[in-house]
Amino acid sequence: MAQTPPHPSSPSSPRSPRIPDIAQLSGVSTATVDRVLNQRSGVRNATAQRVLQAAATLGYLPQAELHAALQPQPLRLMVLIPEGSNRFLQMLGDVIGYAQDHWAPFNVRCQAAYIESFNPDALAKALLHYGKRCDGIAFMALEHPVVREAVAQLAEQGVPTVTLISDLSNSRRVAYVGLDNRAAGRTAAYLIARFMGPLAHSRNAHVAMIVGSLRYRAHEEREAGFLHLFEEQFPLVQVVGVREGQDDAERNYRQARALLEQHDDLAGIYNIGGGAEGIGRALKEAGADRKIVFIGHGLTPDTRALLIDGTMDAVITQNPQGAVMNCVRIFANLRDGREPTSGVETTRSQVIFRENLP
Repeated sequence: MAQTPPHPSSPSSPRSPRIPDIAQLSGVSTATVDRVLNQRSGVRNATAQRVLQAAATLGYLPQAELHAALQPQPLRLMVLIPEGSNRFLQMLGDVIGYAQDHWAPFNVRCQAAYIESFNPDALAKALLHYGKRCDGIAFMALEHPVVREAVAQLAEQGVPTVTLISDLSNSRRVAYVGLDNRAAGRTAAYLIARFMGPLAHSRNAHVAMIVGSLRYRAHEEREAGFLHLFEEQFPLVQVVGVREGQDDAERNYRQARALLEQHDDLAGIYNIGGGAEGIGRALKEAGADRKIVFIGHGLTPDTRALLIDGTMDAVITQNPQGAVMNCVRIFANLRDGREPTSGVETTRSQVIFRENLP
């Protein structure tokens, strides 16, 4: 005799799992479960994983849907890079292009976008533009109110920003990744003075600085550190006025030629930004490449060649891949509810000479 199936209300009738059941098993509120199942923001990744596992255990989600849900969308990150002839910044963009596998474990996708250099309005516009299309932005900041305001607007919209290489004062960026630029400037001054030898204690010597732009806080801080060390330890050396070269090799060439013509006793040049090859060319043409101490920033194919042939004496640099990795870690920490700089290494400068080239 055929058995009558149990009535849906009878104790033996299986009941489909509900949101309160998932909440109880995962130890969270029903509101949190609702946010996770509907893929809304505001839940830490570890909590979301626990909710999804509970839903799978109870049979709330089919296996195909569970697998898709357990694979969160990659974090979309954008790095804004000033366009131009600065070889170190070009290398930074190349790193972002070819090193995707390095940050795959963080479940992020990192892209580079090139923007007009030294233009705060263009930078602010790019920040707001890409802020609508990504989950976080790293950028080389220009000190300007419009840039600061763009960062504040993105913060209000929940889009975090990280300053890279050059910081932005009094802003709502979440972190800075880069050198202690004041210390870098002091290091450059110390190296030049030591290479100068007895001249560093003579009134008959000048040293000069060429910057990319003082709109970069990094360049301003390097200049300040450079000046302070000479004032403190080598006060007889005269530091001539800073010149801006916009990180352009041709402009730097013209600036260096002018310095050589104006100062017969020029003993050292500190290139605070890029475009070192232009300065090197000017020194070689004047036959001063073995007489004038030349210190700069960023180990690139150009500065490497200048170190090898003896035109440059030292290069202060940082690892571009490490800088991007630190940015990725910061954004991943923010996504997962950790402190932004948890596990992020302090950016360390390296001083490279011809004899210790990597």
